[in-house]
Amino acid sequence: MSQQFHYQNNTRVTSSLLLDNPSVAFCARFGKFQRRDSQCQAFVKRVIMSRLFKMIMISIISLNAFLVVLWTDYNTKYNLFRLFEVSELVFVSIYSSEFCMKLYVDPINYWKDGYNLLDIIIIITIFIPYSLRRFKGKHYPYLNIADGMQSLRILKLITYSRGIRTLITAVGQTAYIVASVLFLLFVLMFIFAILGFCLFGLPDRGDQDNWGNLAVAFFTLFSLATVDGWTDLQQQLDSRNLALSRTFTIIFILLASFVFLSMFVGVMIIHTEDSIKKFEQELLEERHMTLMEEKQVILTRRQEEVSKLMQMQKNADYRSFSELVENFKKTLRHTDPMVLDDFGTSLPFIDVYLSTLDNQDTTIYKLQELYYEIAHVLSLMLEDLPQKKQSQSSEKADEK
Repeated sequence: MSQQFHYQNNTRVTSSLLLDNPSVAFCARFGKFQRRDSQCQAFVKRVIMSRLFKMIMISIISLNAFLVVLWTDYNTKYNLFRLFEVSELVFVSIYSSEFCMKLYVDPINYWKDGYNLLDIIIIITIFIPYSLRRFKGKHYPYLNIADGMQSLRILKLITYSRGIRTLITAVGQTAYIVASVLFLLFVLMFIFAILGFCLFGLPDRGDQDNWGNLAVAFFTLFSLATVDGWTDLQQQLDSRNLALSRTFTIIFILLASFVFLSMFVGVMIIHTEDSIKKFEQELLEERHMTLMEEKQVILTRRQEEVSKLMQMQKNADYRSFSELVENFKKTLRHTDPMVLDDFGTSLPFIDVYLSTLDNQDTTIYKLQELYYEIAHVLSLMLEDLPQKKQSQSSEKADEK
């Protein structure tokens, strides 16, 4: 028996390896495959990633949503029936073309993006009414449900809105915590539903409409948790003189509404703020990368211009490098940008620096002149000092 079991396991492992090896080999071979239409692929990718394409798609989706709103009015639908039919064909063609373009650019990674899968689901829902009318007829009873699902088209705006995607990411990150909070709320409602059924669901003098069974008790507790019409529910309990009804209502509202729902809102707010901060940080990083790319382009162009200048100096006969620079200045325009990564090599800085040196030389020269004048005055004072001493000594001798 054990030998048979090991034999079966070995056969299963061998079969799984036989199935896995071709898939791995196929992926490896497909990964090494190089497309011959790389230029066309790059062009289509630039078109899809361009700002103009995104604005056009947002406008088309918004217009489609507006026409869906007009389609809900029977008179408008009857008067503009041809317009709705033509516009529907146009919108379906545009959505299908968008899908084909994205799939053409990256046929493997396209299926790894959740928003692309959302677009596929929307496209499938678009074709469901046509399929039902084709195979089931116009009087199919569930055709209205398929028509109502056409409102999902507006969800295509999520693909082109980074802000909405940020909020969805925040909601996805809080899924575990939110599920825990909702589970605790369900446990609380389960306890209070059974307690309310036992206290207020008595067949003789109880409130059968709101507490008659567990399902109705759950719905009543949901109304109490949302604090929607809880006073009417309490009045019905008070009219029957049921004991502990007010205590029951107050305790449940405090726990469900003021604790669990506030906890739910707080968790959502915290994670939403974190996601918004990350989104702003990503925008700053993208802006910084864009500036760095522009700087690199400018630096590359400057290096090419300097290389041309040096080549011109070798080929042409210039008396000095300053003459070459002056001729180069004449070719510059006032709109040409200048990169100031190395500020000391810019012409404005050199001009200011040289003028500062000139002012420094002038100041030193003036200080030297002042020093010479001070030395001259001191020398004159020293020359007058012996004469004053001799006059003082002669005056003393006369007095004696």
